[in-house]
Amino acid sequence: MRVGSAGVRARRAAEPSEPEPEEATEPVHHEHSHTEHHEHEHSHSEHEHHSGHDYNHMKEKFMNELGHLPIPMWAVGAIVVVVLVLVACFIFCIFKKCFGKKKKPKKVRERKTGRRRKEKEGEGEAGEKEGEVKKEGEEEEKEQEKLGKLEFSLDYNFTDSQLIVGILQAQDLAAMDMGGTSDPYVKVFLLPDKKKKYETKVQRKNLCPVFNETFIFKIPYAELGGKTLVLQVFDFDRFSKHDMIGEIKIPMNSVDLGQPMQQWRDLESGEKEEEKLGDICISLRYVPTAGKLTVNIMEAKNLKKMDVGGLSDPYVKIVLQQNGKRIKKKKTTVKKNTLNPYFNESFSFDVPFEQIQKVQVVITVFDYDKLGSNDPIGKTFMGYGATGVGLRHWSDMLANPRRPVAQWHTLLPEEEVDAAVKAKPR
Repeated sequence: MRVGSAGVRARRAAEPSEPEPEEATEPVHHEHSHTEHHEHEHSHSEHEHHSGHDYNHMKEKFMNELGHLPIPMWAVGAIVVVVLVLVACFIFCIFKKCFGKKKKPKKVRERKTGRRRKEKEGEGEAGEKEGEVKKEGEEEEKEQEKLGKLEFSLDYNFTDSQLIVGILQAQDLAAMDMGGTSDPYVKVFLLPDKKKKYETKVQRKNLCPVFNETFIFKIPYAELGGKTLVLQVFDFDRFSKHDMIGEIKIPMNSVDLGQPMQQWRDLESGEKEEEKLGDICISLRYVPTAGKLTVNIMEAKNLKKMDVGGLSDPYVKIVLQQNGKRIKKKKTTVKKNTLNPYFNESFSFDVPFEQIQKVQVVITVFDYDKLGSNDPIGKTFMGYGATGVGLRHWSDMLANPRRPVAQWHTLLPEEEVDAAVKAKPR
């Protein structure tokens, strides 16, 4: 009995002692997790502090380096601004080059070939289709022929016998340049004589230019009825021939000049005139016994305008050649700012009588340019292989020995004369 009660006590005493280790271990586990969390937060704050310290260190180093530059801070700022502006301009130019091309230049090109293409299309069709194509072609042609319009004014001063022409403005001009714009100016003259030609100032990159310029023609009222006033709008081009945008022709007998008038008119496509290069007067003299050929360059008139100011600085080069080989060359002095130069300069060449029928005298009028190359205005030649006026002048010289024979020659394009000089006579 005692033994049993003792066993029961022993069990009871043993039972409460069992959970004690668990109670002891719980705070240890809690302390361990708390320590780890504290260490993690400490390491994270150390990392943030370290990265912030690096950034501040780099910033201080950069500012120190910037402060040691040999140029002031305002200059650095100015350089940065200039670089940004240049980059922006470069990006803008690329954008305009790629996306800024308008459709108007295409219309200008189409206008030149539109009629021929429509005629071919019309010939290939038959019956109803042909009629439809013609109607469509006419509509397209009307659209393509929209060259713009010009506002002008007319008045006549009966006291001073003056026709007063005002060039006011233009609108919706056709674009002739690749950038989708034009550099327009207006030529004003009276037909049929063309004695006086006026030009407005060039309006750069403008399809709706304002001119507001006035020109005066001194002409008696009795003669005015037989004249036609011509207003031609051109696109200025510094490096090539100026293109005509359109023109207006006004017969003066259809205008009531009793009172001033001002109106808009649509431009019409103008007929292309043959390019006139000018004329030159040359005197030839040959003395058979002495074998001496004398070429006198007398004068030139109506030379083509080669300079931006509407004039030229002409001089003449004379080349004596045989079988395509130059024997001798000479040139006149330069006459500044004139389209009607007077030279009266003589040049002598030794040409034996037996050779006079085999040589050529090639005359070229140049425009002198101080900075660039001298541009040829026009050319002519006499002697072996010449035709027309050149042949007749040479023959007259030979038929009248020792006597100077003068003759006007029309200047021709350089390529045309060069081809004629090289060609064998028939």
